[in-house]
Amino acid sequence: MAPAAGDRADPLAEAAERAGRDARGVPAELLVGYLEGLDEVSSTRRRLRADQLRVRREAGARAAERGVSLHGVIDLHLSATWLAWPSLSGVREAPDGDAVRAAGEAVFRAADAAVMAVAQGYEEAQRWSVRQEESFRREFVDDLLDGRNLGQLAERAERFGLRLAGSNVVAVVRAAQPVVDGGEVARAVESSLHLRSGSRDVLVTTKNDLLVCVVPESMSGALDEFVRQVAAALGTDPTWLVGVGRPQSGPGGVVRSFEQSRHAVDIADRLGLPGRVHRAEDLLVYQVLLRDSAALADLVSVVLEPLRGVRGGAGPLLETLTAYFANGQVATACARELHVGVRTVTYRLQRVKELTGYSVEDPSQALSLHVAVLGAKLLGLPLSSHQTS
Repeated sequence: MAPAAGDRADPLAEAAERAGRDARGVPAELLVGYLEGLDEVSSTRRRLRADQLRVRREAGARAAERGVSLHGVIDLHLSATWLAWPSLSGVREAPDGDAVRAAGEAVFRAADAAVMAVAQGYEEAQRWSVRQEESFRREFVDDLLDGRNLGQLAERAERFGLRLAGSNVVAVVRAAQPVVDGGEVARAVESSLHLRSGSRDVLVTTKNDLLVCVVPESMSGALDEFVRQVAAALGTDPTWLVGVGRPQSGPGGVVRSFEQSRHAVDIADRLGLPGRVHRAEDLLVYQVLLRDSAALADLVSVVLEPLRGVRGGAGPLLETLTAYFANGQVATACARELHVGVRTVTYRLQRVKELTGYSVEDPSQALSLHVAVLGAKLLGLPLSSHQTS
């Protein structure tokens, strides 16, 4: 629709520019095709065509991609509608009030459909952006915790608030139920931790059914807060454990600390260690034992195999040895833990000596017994399952 000679600039273009200003600077170019469509509808009284609605969906998607709020882009369209109303062909050329009302009904119906299309395009673009971001994040987390593509990790990490050049600590949580990405537990811990720490430098994610937290070594308090939030989220689960790796630097440091934290949880679980939080640095002796699992299995077999033949099974004797060493080789403390008499403890220890030839009173033999009992648990050897009559 060209303006008549001597007229001022195109009134629809002016309405679009004014709408952009009224909508606090939302780009007027997002209206391309909209007012022309309303002008056509005002004369024909027809609905917007499918191709015109498609253009509006695309405008909504562009708005989302450019960071324009949904409120802003809708405000732009509604402002343009009333600003352009007096200039629409069907309104200017209407012969009477009935014609104006008919044009109004058609225009406002078209505006409603257009705004709905804009919102649909906007929301679709946002959903796609969220899915894409989740995909990027999952790929980054997998590379980070698997130690892949280390050369590119530092640059990619900045997008998620991590600084891999420094030293980081990884903590993992194992619970009775697997912790899944986007699940209730992961969301609750992440949102609460970020709210309280006020920092983006902490990454909370999942891997292999574990809840994982990556924290800069300098933010030691964040780990304590992480454990508190885990306790709040898993309070009804009596089995959850936290493993904490040692501080490690560089892009490959995170995967090393992650593996250490996983091993700490495994060891604590196998040995039934007391407490919820287990640090890798406190469990180094067990990792040393596991490095030569074949030799450890031989030691278990040589020292504890004779217990298999005891009447009633090896369970009570192994349980007594475990409690005895856990209580600093003090028989009275061992008895209290097992809820038996001290004479029962001393009798069982004597039976161990008779059956195996190893005495808890001899320091070197006591060490062999202690390591053998630990080794059986670390390796998952079922020494207590065999019973004889």
